[in-house]
Amino acid sequence: MSRQIVLDTETTGLSAENGDRLIELGCVEMINRKLTGNNLHLYFNAGRDSHPDALRVHGITTEFLRDKPRFEEKVDEIWTYLQGAELIIHNAPFDIGFLNKELERSSRPPLLQCVSSVIDTLVMAKEMYPGKRNSLDSLCDRLGVDNSGRTLHGALLDSELLADVYINLTRGQEALIMADEPAEEVSSDLLLPQVDLSGIRLHVLKANAEELAAHEEVLVQLDKSSGGKTMWRNFEKQGSNL
Repeated sequence: MSRQIVLDTETTGLSAENGDRLIELGCVEMINRKLTGNNLHLYFNAGRDSHPDALRVHGITTEFLRDKPRFEEKVDEIWTYLQGAELIIHNAPFDIGFLNKELERSSRPPLLQCVSSVIDTLVMAKEMYPGKRNSLDSLCDRLGVDNSGRTLHGALLDSELLADVYINLTRGQEALIMADEPAEEVSSDLLLPQVDLSGIRLHVLKANAEELAAHEEVLVQLDKSSGGKTMWRNFEKQGSNL
């Protein structure tokens, strides 16, 4: 059984080392790459106000958090939930840095002593789409993930979106389904129409002299960049020796 947790956080600011705190944790569980519905979503009273820039991003006010638990009050629940899982995080160093700081305040060891490993989808996306924007919103747009409900950042919503993005990035399945949802069966009575193609003759369009010259120029440039190791030149030589 492969257990993965897609994780996201919201914070009072950008620097855990300078005293910013965790205010929201959102976790979405997948087993064998399917959503289970066993999610974890917590808000925390950080004991400090959010930086105005952070507040504009997540919209979570100090007043809203006033009656929420401290992180240390929920640390046992969090540790148990994450135990042994593979984490999937977008820009993992940021979230892990904040979690480690909160764990340190709670006299707990670093996060990597609780989980099996961490996958950073931002690193994955940069390798797959070099030179392009690879924010969560950009990946949703590129991969066809519906993020129309994301007007403000929220840890649980962002984790749900990231789960779908991750599945698309890894091409594991077409869509996320609940683990207990029965797979749709294909009817054995489905008959596909048979088409006779024997009478069809395709018209072949041959390249003209200008097109052949342009093609040859491309091959020359590829030969230069590869140091003369292009496969089709080897095929040509083999063909001429036959």
